[in-house]
Amino acid sequence: MTSATDPLPHPTVTADAPPPAPHRAPPDRAPRWSLPALIAILILAAVLYSWNLSGSGLNSFYSAAVLSGTQSWKAWFFGSLDAGNFLTVDKPPFALMVMGLSCRVFGYGTWQMMLPMILLALATIWIVHASVKRVWGHGAATVAALVLALTPITVAINRDNNPDTLLVFLMAGGAALALRAVRNGRLLPLVGSAVCFGLAFNTKMLQGCIALPAVFAVYLYAAKPGLVKRIFNLLIAGVALAVAGFWWAAAVSLVPADDRPYIGGSTDGTAWDLIMGYNGLGRILGGEGNGGGGGGGGGGFSGTAGIGRLFNDILGGQISWLLPFAAIACAGGLLLRGRAPRTDPTRAALLLWGGWTALHYLTFAMAEGTMHPYYTTALAPGIAALCGGGGVMLLRAFRTDRRWAWVLPAGLAVTAVWAVVLLRRASGWNTWLWPAIAVVMALAIVGLLVFRSATGLRVRLLAASVTAAVVAAVAGPAAYAWSVPSGSGGGMGGTNPTAGPSTGSGFGGAPGGGGAPGGGGGRGDFGGGQLPGGTQQGGQMPGGGNGQTPDGAGEMGGAPPNGSGTGGTAPGGTATGSGTRPGGAGGGFAGGGMGGGTSSELIAYLKKHQDGAEWLLAVSSSQSAAQLILSSGEPVISMWGWSGSDNAMTLARLKELVKKGELHYVQVGGGGMGGGPGGGGDVSTEVTEWVQKNGTAVKASEYGATAQSSSSSSSSSSSSSSSESNQSTVYRLDPSDVG
Repeated sequence: MTSATDPLPHPTVTADAPPPAPHRAPPDRAPRWSLPALIAILILAAVLYSWNLSGSGLNSFYSAAVLSGTQSWKAWFFGSLDAGNFLTVDKPPFALMVMGLSCRVFGYGTWQMMLPMILLALATIWIVHASVKRVWGHGAATVAALVLALTPITVAINRDNNPDTLLVFLMAGGAALALRAVRNGRLLPLVGSAVCFGLAFNTKMLQGCIALPAVFAVYLYAAKPGLVKRIFNLLIAGVALAVAGFWWAAAVSLVPADDRPYIGGSTDGTAWDLIMGYNGLGRILGGEGNGGGGGGGGGGFSGTAGIGRLFNDILGGQISWLLPFAAIACAGGLLLRGRAPRTDPTRAALLLWGGWTALHYLTFAMAEGTMHPYYTTALAPGIAALCGGGGVMLLRAFRTDRRWAWVLPAGLAVTAVWAVVLLRRASGWNTWLWPAIAVVMALAIVGLLVFRSATGLRVRLLAASVTAAVVAAVAGPAAYAWSVPSGSGGGMGGTNPTAGPSTGSGFGGAPGGGGAPGGGGGRGDFGGGQLPGGTQQGGQMPGGGNGQTPDGAGEMGGAPPNGSGTGGTAPGGTATGSGTRPGGAGGGFAGGGMGGGTSSELIAYLKKHQDGAEWLLAVSSSQSAAQLILSSGEPVISMWGWSGSDNAMTLARLKELVKKGELHYVQVGGGGMGGGPGGGGDVSTEVTEWVQKNGTAVKASEYGATAQSSSSSSSSSSSSSSSESNQSTVYRLDPSDVG
């Protein structure tokens, strides 16, 4: 694939000579269309990433942590879910730090939170464009930028406050700097690359280093300096990588455990355990509890682990449109450069981007731990670079060597066939599109074959054929991408963002589903139950639109600040559902997901009777805590973290907080994720029984619940309710209750 207006070379290759180096226009003679084309792509991407953003559901888990970071610098540094610093989120805090700084400067809200992420997403396109341009020229760079901008899952995740946008930016920057180090042989770009990957590690830990082996291997093989110098430079880069990657974990370790929050996702409250387990090998090998989430087979969000996973009915429409062409282009490009010198920059670029793509593909395909569709956005820069750069090489070989005359047409034909397959999976969705793609691609291939050796004015017909092929190749991804901001597709909002119609049976939506961002397919209770105030608990089964995942991503009805959603909003926001802003009045705060929530009347009651306590309430899970933080603007304790497996709250710790007057209210019961608070473990049972024995249940009549709420919650106000019950009760505890 290449740009139609990029210069098309005349036949010059002989069978005995290596192909010429890819043509590049000198910097001072860039085509007049190049910069306008890049600007147009960036504008298109900005629209896709920001259009109707306030109407999309962000991830309330991270929204609450960002809010807490604006209230407490300590929470900002640790990535705490609550401003009281009881528990952190289950990721390192770098992405939260970026969003938190923006909100501290501009105020807390959807746009303030998302502005730096959108800018980073646009910067990633610019980085890939610049990197491809230096090797393959302006046409290849334009195609790469377009492919990256229109990757469906990339559009979906760049509209969300998950850390993946920052992750991909840092990894792409690291890859681009590594290629510069390969070309010029200097140490500084290599160190910069290592720092980028180190910061990527501090964004999402192991996932930030998936491409690193390919990056360092390419430098070791293809960089200009001698072997000893290359090894020495890599050792220095390794030191920079370690410093940039482990500074946060080291700093956390230097703080005594009693003076820092419990590190969410870990089994012992340390960052090192989080690195090795939940966000490390646990993601690949799987495991229960905090072993990476999801037990086995990928946690059910992306289908069964296996080599073909990225082409299945869940992930196929999100990332796989151009994977076959990228593979063909990479293999063909490497064959074309087979006799080039060791330091050939073109082969180095193919190896790096090809290695990037292969490593991510294999990791995501075979991962037994939690595997969300939006993880695959990390593949997009590699696919884009290979389609642009490798596509240009195939086009030139197509024109100059009869032995290669079939490769480009075959690659384009495979691309069209796969697009038709993906679109036909989406039954009833834009049924005109797949025939149009098939016809346009067929005509484009015919044009390529007819005008392969065209010269003079007829070369414009060849350029038109190339343009038609590019349009046909990106039409399917573009339709999926546009469905997200337009509200005609996509699913689960901040919980598990996807693009296009729902075509699989994972948590992204029911087959044939769809729905606007933040919505989804059919709903299904995941262990419902009445919360105080009579709101329904219950998450979503696979196919649901608001279900929860054990990855620290949950919308649960809580909309982002200034945004709209199905439930409560963050401070300063307006609610289109049933939630309220802090101190406000209104309908009950809907739980809308596993872990539940509480009513606005109860929130007002708790704030009125907080009596100087640090925390407004303690609840079983991070899902509930996040919604309550956004709804009340006050710190709320998540006792057992996201999956109910964190050992953050013990009976001794609870007694200490109550005795010091730092906590007065605890919510128990409700059957959250994992079978109840703490997943039904011994510690949670001990805590629950002590609270029920020593606390005083808060009755609905005390906080003025509506008749419906009072009726719904009356059965849950008895102090004899057990932790296995689906009923949830708030208890008051005072220092005198601690024996």
